[in-house]
Amino acid sequence: MTTPEFWRSVEAIHSTVYFAPEAKDVYQAIGLKGYWMGYAASRSAALGTPHPEVVTALFHGFAPRLIARALPDAWSMASRDEVLATRLDLARTAITRAIGSREVARTADTLGRLAGQLDLGGKTLAAAHRTVPVPADPVGRLWHAATVLREYRGDCHVAVLVSAGLDGASANALAVAAGLVPRNQWEVRGWTEDEWIAAFGRLEQFGWTEGSVVNATGRAARGRIEDATDRACGAGLDQEATARAYAVTPELTAIAQLLVDGGAIAYPNPTGVPAP
Repeated sequence: MTTPEFWRSVEAIHSTVYFAPEAKDVYQAIGLKGYWMGYAASRSAALGTPHPEVVTALFHGFAPRLIARALPDAWSMASRDEVLATRLDLARTAITRAIGSREVARTADTLGRLAGQLDLGGKTLAAAHRTVPVPADPVGRLWHAATVLREYRGDCHVAVLVSAGLDGASANALAVAAGLVPRNQWEVRGWTEDEWIAAFGRLEQFGWTEGSVVNATGRAARGRIEDATDRACGAGLDQEATARAYAVTPELTAIAQLLVDGGAIAYPNPTGVPAP
């Protein structure tokens, strides 16, 4: 098993592309319209030029209408290669702005080897991102490896959520009830007010919430979801990969803390992942 600090640090490094102040502008510069078109296209471009229904299924937590407003139109406005290159440049800029000249080559190489050792059976987004060419520069390699690992954990987490009976809206509602994400999560993820009310209704039927607040049963259920995600992630790492994760965690956490201190990512945020 790996540590929470490892996965939280991976999340922080990867997520810089979503919270960089210029994120909307750089995607508009290549022809995409609005933040969410840039988000949906850039995160799914590793798959090729996928249909919105495929992306909605893989992302899980987003309302179908939000993805459908971005895709497939994005693929006629910018090429897949342009989208991927823009995303990588954005990551480099955001990370470098926060960490300055800090040496990350060794950490990037270790994380890259770890990402290459993952068993990706059933982890579609992680597998897609691992097929994207590895950048030559250390910061690019660091972000690329963190992205593969982040999507690996995300794929595992979605599988656990589905097995727990949670659809996209209900999973977000539980995160709000547990205080993990901002209360306007329903708007951020594109759900309507009626869909949000219905999602909380499903949580109440499970016995996990009282109104919009998680109860002890729901908090325990949320804990089991995280534990099951940890086990699923651990199952795809052999002994050598797990040892690499432990070895790289201190430096990875230090880099992630620089990103937080430098304003590259703030907490709490819609990912629901705690600070490293």
